[in-house]
Amino acid sequence: MLFNSFTFLLLFLPITAIVYFVLARRTREGAAAWLALASLAFYGWWSLSYIPLLLASIVFNYSVGQRISAATGPARKRWLVFALAADLALLGYFKYADFFISGVNQLTATEFPALHIVLPVGISFFTFTQIAYLVDTYQGKVNETNFLHYLLFITYFPHLIAGPVLHHAEMMPQFGAASSARFSSRNLAVGLSIFTIGLAKKVLIADNLAPHATFLFDQSDMFSLIVAWGGVLAYAFQLYFDFSGYSDMAIGISLIFGIRLPLNFDSPYKSANIIEFWRRWHMTLSRFLRDYLYVPLGGNRKGPVRRYVNLLLTMLLGGLWHGAGLNFVIWGALHGLYLVINHTWHALATALRFPRTSPAWTVFSIGLTFASVCVAWVFFRASDVGKASTILRGMAGGFGIGLPEAIGMQLGSLRPLLEQWGITFYLGGGSRFLETWQWIVVASVIAFLFPNTQQIMARYEAALQGAARPYPGTWHIWRPSRRWSLYIGAILFGSLLSLSRPAEFLYFQF
Repeated sequence: MLFNSFTFLLLFLPITAIVYFVLARRTREGAAAWLALASLAFYGWWSLSYIPLLLASIVFNYSVGQRISAATGPARKRWLVFALAADLALLGYFKYADFFISGVNQLTATEFPALHIVLPVGISFFTFTQIAYLVDTYQGKVNETNFLHYLLFITYFPHLIAGPVLHHAEMMPQFGAASSARFSSRNLAVGLSIFTIGLAKKVLIADNLAPHATFLFDQSDMFSLIVAWGGVLAYAFQLYFDFSGYSDMAIGISLIFGIRLPLNFDSPYKSANIIEFWRRWHMTLSRFLRDYLYVPLGGNRKGPVRRYVNLLLTMLLGGLWHGAGLNFVIWGALHGLYLVINHTWHALATALRFPRTSPAWTVFSIGLTFASVCVAWVFFRASDVGKASTILRGMAGGFGIGLPEAIGMQLGSLRPLLEQWGITFYLGGGSRFLETWQWIVVASVIAFLFPNTQQIMARYEAALQGAARPYPGTWHIWRPSRRWSLYIGAILFGSLLSLSRPAEFLYFQF
């Protein structure tokens, strides 16, 4: 079921919330059971056949968690290793079996048939959430003894399909708090406002950018400089507004139930370096990779060389987490290389006392970081490495600097001058070219110049589990006022008008 659908907005969410708060007045366990049941129904809307798989995974990990808590000495580690191996084997079968078979066929010239396994929605997220639970249990940070609470923790519908990746310790106290069992008009107002902002990101921005990104990556045979950059930038902003919109919607929905989910985005395209980018992009995944992969590998505790190796391994595995394909491996490797270069540059600049605080340097750093991220996005989105290489060649000017003939006809005497500079003109595509760059300009202004969701909700920052970065002025700060109700109402109305054909979120495929 999609957050951006009338079924969810007009039926599922209001019915789930009303029944939850009615039951919560009488029995907290009954309310928790209802919310878990509703979450399973939410998941089963996609495919009933995979509910047993989800439940089996939950029962298995809860049971092993109990064993880890009760065991002592080496037995604790054996139970942990066993559970982690089982979880990764399950994820590997569904997500990487065909990738492995394809690799074997290429290396050995065999022809083993692909299994064509349907990837269960959300399997990466609920598997990673349970891996974090098992490791935290092993480390003595948590000790869950109530199966119903654990079931709700894993299936909780606002995060089940596409995150954020949750920690048991940050969620269970909230599920048990008295405040989450009482209806709050304040939570409803703030939650619906955050949800509306996220919905607008998805249906008014991301979905309008999608056709222009799809055209370049899946349909176009023209890859000139401006066309290639147009499609890549369209995808960069589509992905950002799609996934950050989902995260906002999840946070807003959860707040209606009095539960605060962790922040997942903090204007990552405003980052001045790639280290900062990964602190602001998909923040809960970055936290997971740091805490459960980078740090156990040794982190930065064993010298700079080992640190760089650990960064590369972490990002390679982070790339594979997103998908089974060489393009995702290259995407992860690029970000690992970016991080190594960034850390090396920081060490060198610090040693040389190189100034890095001027406004011009900041703008240059943000531009360089964003361009580097866009280059990596090409591999993330392209269907194969060959297509990615073609697009990158176009971005580098390898196919010339082309403009549509329809634009060339309007340039008059300026056209010969542009042709002298190497700009050529091709037939067709004029309207798409203009629409692509119009949407890129709109998305750029919003992403780089406008306040983000937590800055808009700055006076209610507890709803977003993190302090908002300063933003000039106060015009953007949300208040429970008539003026803001009109703003949010207008945004919601415009978004609802765009829901005739709701589109899936991009991170559903991961």
